Amino acid sequence: MTPVGPPARRGVFVAEVVVLLVATAADAVPALRADGPRGPLTPVLETVLPSVGGAVAVLAVLRRRFPRRIELLAGAVVGFSLLSTLGSAVTERASAHPVVTEVVAAALLVAAGCRRLPPVRAAVLAVAAGAAVVLAPVVRHGPDGPAALLAVAAALTWGAALALGLILRDADARHRRELERTRADDRLRLARELHDLVAHHVTGIVVRTRAAQALAGNPAAPAQDPLEVYGEIEEAAAEALTATRRLVGVLRSDDPSPAPGGALGDVLRTAAGDRASAHVADDVEGLPLPPSVAGALHRVVLEALTNVRRHAPRAADVRVAARAEDGDLVVEVANDGVPAGPRGDGYGLTGMAERVAALGGALEAGPRPGGRWLVTARVPLGPADDPFDRLPRGI
Repeated sequence: MTPVGPPARRGVFVAEVVVLLVATAADAVPALRADGPRGPLTPVLETVLPSVGGAVAVLAVLRRRFPRRIELLAGAVVGFSLLSTLGSAVTERASAHPVVTEVVAAALLVAAGCRRLPPVRAAVLAVAAGAAVVLAPVVRHGPDGPAALLAVAAALTWGAALALGLILRDADARHRRELERTRADDRLRLARELHDLVAHHVTGIVVRTRAAQALAGNPAAPAQDPLEVYGEIEEAAAEALTATRRLVGVLRSDDPSPAPGGALGDVLRTAAGDRASAHVADDVEGLPLPPSVAGALHRVVLEALTNVRRHAPRAADVRVAARAEDGDLVVEVANDGVPAGPRGDGYGLTGMAERVAALGGALEAGPRPGGRWLVTARVPLGPADDPFDRLPRGI
């Protein structure tokens, strides 16, 4: 059998039922010890009113089953409370109509209403319930009797329920905002992933096509089998299709996309692959990376290498390097073969800068002497026992 809910919620429900049962029992004792009936309507009222405590307790519990009927349930509890107050005045038997169960039931419904209902309707519910339970002891026992002090306890209970409902309402609102922010972050992340994915694989197809065209137009080049060229292009397109399907699968599932993890050297070599040589300093070779840092550095290196293929297809020396410098982890991607002329930033460098900035670092990219291009990412390092304790909260 499937459990009704998590253990914490079941525990709250059980505690709530126990409190209502104790309150009903506490109300039953003075009702049984009450004097004989008085007043002309006593026989009718004495038949109906003894069940008010049990009725309001059931209504309070039913709010869990019918969360969209909180207003109706609360109105019924307020109505029963007012009916019991009126009955005590008619029958002149105040002790036969205690208020403990009514106060507890009204408090539960006020808390639920303040949490779930729109502001105006929640305010009306809270005021009506508060007036009913606070005035009940005064009207039933008179303003001079010691039992009228129950109004103070009822007011405090009502205030605590009101505060609890508002606290839960604020927590729900903050939770919704956090979910919206997380969804927005996921959309931005997936947009960057999609850009990297398309740019990486489509660039490979373009490079293969241009290479085939260059060889075909060069009489000095050896003859090339067209089927081999078509096969390479087909293989690159198949890889692009597979990667696209993988990204679509991530979008369809609730699980986050897998990010590389482990040591810094492993992450950088995985990103570099056979397109660049990796040089990692010994002191940071085995540096353990949190998943967020590993994923960000992996994507930065991959995007930088994609830019190399796009803007410097004739590059012969492409290097990925990492070292510790002045309290920062420095990751560099350098290449030669940069053609002369302006080069736009585009979304690739913007995405890389956003990833590094999310880690509290900075990214620089620009030309270097000798027709080279250098991308440098700096991430602050903390103490040796926790090198990434300086990451911004939420990473």
